[in-house]
Amino acid sequence: MKKTTIADVAQHAKVSKSTVSQYLNKRYEYMAEDTKKRIEDAIEALDYRPNAVARSLKQKTTMTIGVIVANILHNFSTQVMRAIEDFCHEAEFHVIICNADDNAEKEKQYIEMLQAKQVDGIILIPTGDNVELYNEMHEANFPVVFIDRIVEGVAIPSVMLDNESAADLAVQHLIDKGYERIGIITNEIRSVTTRMERIYGYKKTLQRNGIEINDQYIKSLEVSKIQAGLEEMLSVKPQIQAILAGNDLTMMEILKYAKKNPIRIPEDLAVIGIDELSFGSFFEPAITVVAQPAFDIGKKAAELLLSKIQNKEPEQELDVYRFKPELIVRNSC
Repeated sequence: MKKTTIADVAQHAKVSKSTVSQYLNKRYEYMAEDTKKRIEDAIEALDYRPNAVARSLKQKTTMTIGVIVANILHNFSTQVMRAIEDFCHEAEFHVIICNADDNAEKEKQYIEMLQAKQVDGIILIPTGDNVELYNEMHEANFPVVFIDRIVEGVAIPSVMLDNESAADLAVQHLIDKGYERIGIITNEIRSVTTRMERIYGYKKTLQRNGIEINDQYIKSLEVSKIQAGLEEMLSVKPQIQAILAGNDLTMMEILKYAKKNPIRIPEDLAVIGIDELSFGSFFEPAITVVAQPAFDIGKKAAELLLSKIQNKEPEQELDVYRFKPELIVRNSC
């Protein structure tokens, strides 16, 4: 069966091939409504489907971007991906999602795979361990935007939460509620900016309130070791009264531990977390959190990337775009 071509559509609509091409690319500012209607009717009558490969070769764009997240299990990652997909859909860009599992080698393979597929750009929550590859992309003017993290020595813009403020909001809320012995648990730090900034914000807020920092109240652990780390922290004398979970996965491990042991929240241990939980508002007791505007962060990253792809410089070129956190007070502290 003969495939319908753009020439067939042009002949059926009684216009030139270039006019049909302009219609398909939505460049019809000076196109008469009658012409647009004839082309539309011709496309429908002939069941014409544009050749995406041919269009990408001609326009030198695949209208596709890649998104590589560090851990797809994070509620933050899910919301960011949704915001990116929504924004790109409106701009008629497709999105390929990859999960790096905070693994540098896996991240490297995904970057190389996406470039082999000729995506127009990449949004990345970086592991931080592929500095040479990040710099190669930057030096080649390949459009890249980071989310959630900064990588030292890499001049790629990043969109992220004001993490120090997030920790400050959480710790100050606990202090205002009368707690002084406050612990913090984050995922294993390595070189991840987010976790380091949150611990720094935690320490700074304690110092501002005249509370001595106890290093035994601070832990950075793999997710699988968080419950054991919490048990160890609770054995320190004097015992902590409250704990800040550095992200949603950490909070879930703390809640699991409390459920398995005779720990009442907030009577025995007050808890507060950074990152909203999907079940946080109806958990018993409802969990107090410092939420980050994940949808706004994802949308901003997509805006920046598409501006780079389309050679539109943002009004103000920044290295880091910071978003304000929001304290959501419930019943867990």
